[in-house]
Amino acid sequence: MAKKFNVPEFYQSPIIRTIKEKAQILDPRKKDLKPSVLDFGPVRFLIPRHFGFCYGVQNAIDIAYRTVEEKKDKRIYLLSEMIHNPDVNADLLSKGVQFLYETDGTSRVSLDDLTPDDVVIVPAFGTTVELQKELESRGIDPYSYDTTCPFVEKVWKRGKQIGEKGFNIVIHGKYQHEETRATFSHAETHSKAVVVYNVEEAQILADCMLGKKGLDVFQHYFGHKATPGFNPVNDLEFFGVINQTTMLATETQEVMDVLKKAAQEKYGEQDVQSHFADTTDTLCYATNENQSATIALREEPADIALVIGGYNSSNTLHIVELLEQKLPTYHIRNASEFTNEQGIKHFSQWDKQMHQTENWLPTQNKPLTISITSGASCPDSLVDEVILKIVSLFEETKSLEEAMEPFA
Repeated sequence: MAKKFNVPEFYQSPIIRTIKEKAQILDPRKKDLKPSVLDFGPVRFLIPRHFGFCYGVQNAIDIAYRTVEEKKDKRIYLLSEMIHNPDVNADLLSKGVQFLYETDGTSRVSLDDLTPDDVVIVPAFGTTVELQKELESRGIDPYSYDTTCPFVEKVWKRGKQIGEKGFNIVIHGKYQHEETRATFSHAETHSKAVVVYNVEEAQILADCMLGKKGLDVFQHYFGHKATPGFNPVNDLEFFGVINQTTMLATETQEVMDVLKKAAQEKYGEQDVQSHFADTTDTLCYATNENQSATIALREEPADIALVIGGYNSSNTLHIVELLEQKLPTYHIRNASEFTNEQGIKHFSQWDKQMHQTENWLPTQNKPLTISITSGASCPDSLVDEVILKIVSLFEETKSLEEAMEPFA
């Protein structure tokens, strides 16, 4: 039986929850990725099969809010943002929770201010071995209120398993991301490790491994995100690839393929399995489901796409990337980004800037079709708010009750 989480009323969603529950009844094995259609007449929304809160996020919210409720007499700290959603983090801050660090690792509250009576919650991304030891030295058990995603922990355990067999670690991820910093720290306890960001970097690393590029090239691209003294010629004799769980699963597979091909070239087809560890079982099922559903969503005819989620949320940015390959796509935090009936504020991951677009809703097509989805750290309630806000911009729409009739 699936675990039941106690998610606060703040996050409940009458629209999206009902649509998801209906899809689960009709497709319990999760084989049908065709999106649902929420039709208001002049505007209709395509709702993907999988999106929003994943297991790890629900688990983190459950633990964090239960801790806040049960420890009202204590000072409560989060190491950093629990998940990358500003609304969730703002709600926790409003309840008196404080953040010890910014997402980039900058200190907000000195660890010297902590006492053994304080409560420190580890976020869903996990934390580094070094910070765990720092907390323990101050009499704080970092595992008492640990919301680390079980699938992140699975990656760590798999890395340790192959590390104890003499394999070094290649991590596919963003080296400044909290999860990758934590994964690197845990990997470093048993192996040498290096972080690659994408397929292009994987090819450079492969060339360094094969001696086609020198150590100067390796130092330029990887010196700041590898264990000290890492030498790709020697230290990639035996290795495996693990990932930041919010990266594109298809890209992680491509990174694996590039590096495995290099191992085949260097050690021969017959011996590659003894040099390259199979770690495909560490790919996060929820990230993969959401990305697969997004790919199915973008295949449906639509005029525009909206993605709701934090602007520093890695999995949300990848969903945006997938959709914008086919559609004009707007990444917004919540319904407050609609500036007026014609204007929208939206984020671009390519220039890291907010943009203001007027007349963003196409008027030539009737009905207007909008593909809408969200990141794994975005409450479904925010998607409801965006849908209702857009519907309010149109005249002669169906009532919410009428639009929801197919999902009753």
